[in-house]
Amino acid sequence: MMNKKLMIGIVALLMAVGLAACGGNEETAPDSNTDTENDSSENTEMNEESNSEEENDSMKKTDHSGMDHSSSGEVPEDLANAEDPTYPVGSEAVISADHMKGMDGAVATIEGAYDTTVYAVTYTPTTGGEEVENHKWVIHEEIENPEEQPYEHRDEVVLNADHMEGMKGASAIIDSAEDNNVYMVSYTDSETGEKVENHKWVTENELSPVE
Repeated sequence: MMNKKLMIGIVALLMAVGLAACGGNEETAPDSNTDTENDSSENTEMNEESNSEEENDSMKKTDHSGMDHSSSGEVPEDLANAEDPTYPVGSEAVISADHMKGMDGAVATIEGAYDTTVYAVTYTPTTGGEEVENHKWVIHEEIENPEEQPYEHRDEVVLNADHMEGMKGASAIIDSAEDNNVYMVSYTDSETGEKVENHKWVTENELSPVE
């Protein structure tokens, strides 16, 4: 009789311990889920910050904020005038380019039209700082000691242009080359309202007629 009561007591104790264990797991499960959610949120924030930094770095590399938008209007002595440009000197055209803020969509007055090879280049400023990628544009006559034949993609050159601080004398890589008419233009910055005079350069396919 005593043994039977003892067995019943042991079974009841085991059941109580089992129920307590199950109850404990149910209570701790939400904490585990919370930790997972927190980790996921932190990872998302870190990814967003990383993407933002990459975008900022990319903008810095192609930033033209240090560019001298206006110029004196002087051009290299050996630069040939275009014989029959689509947009003659004194005419107007709409700019379809975003080399810098306030340019795209602006109405430009043509100050000069020239026949040359125009390059997009990547270079590191002589003043230090970030590499400037795909700078538009440098013309053939603005290369130091230029060869007679146009340069090609990936050719190395030394720049003799001073559109931006640290550009003149900088070593550069040719990103692209186009045989095209290029224009020196004056226009009003659509964001600041400031007059930009004798800007170098805009290619013919970056211009369209004024409607």
